[in-house]
Amino acid sequence: MIMTLGSRVLIIGNSGSGKTTLALELARRMGAPSTDLDRIHWQDAVGNKREENLAANMVLEVAREARWVIEGVYGSLAATALPFASSLIWLDLPWSVCIEGLSRRGPWEAATVGEHEAFLQWAEAYWQRQNPSSFAGHLRLFEKFSGPKRRLVSRPEIDALLATGADASVSRL
Repeated sequence: MIMTLGSRVLIIGNSGSGKTTLALELARRMGAPSTDLDRIHWQDAVGNKREENLAANMVLEVAREARWVIEGVYGSLAATALPFASSLIWLDLPWSVCIEGLSRRGPWEAATVGEHEAFLQWAEAYWQRQNPSSFAGHLRLFEKFSGPKRRLVSRPEIDALLATGADASVSRL
C-alpha cells in the first residue's frame, strides 16, 4: 500500500521503536527538517524537564512550518502538532524490539547509570501507563487523526514503508 505522506509527517511510538531513524530518513528524502521531541521536552539534559507551556509553544512553532517530520514519545507534545500533520505513523513495536533498539543506542547523552535504568523501566511500562506518553495515549492520538495514517508493528513493516510507500509519496510533494 502506498501512503501519501504529504509535507508534515508526525511519528509516535515507544522509546527504542525506531522513530528517530525513520524520521531522519524521511526528512532526508523530503528535504525537510526533523524534530525530535526529546530535544523540546528536556531543557538541557534528561531529568531537566522544560516548562510544559514553553515546550508546547516550541512544538507549535515547528508545526506551523510548511514541511517537517516530528517524532517522539511525548503524547501531549505530539497532540500539539497533530492538527497540522498531513500524515501520522505509529511505530507500535513489541518491547523485545524496543529494548534491542535502546540497548544498541545506549544511555541518552550525559545520563547517569541510575537515570538510564529509570528510563528503561519507564519505557518498559509503556503498555501499563495511562498518560499521553503511553500505548493508550498513542492509541487515542491514532484514533483521533482523520488523515492518512499507518500503524507499523515490525521492523519489516517499517522497511516496507520506506521501500514502497515513502519513496513514491515524498517525491510527489
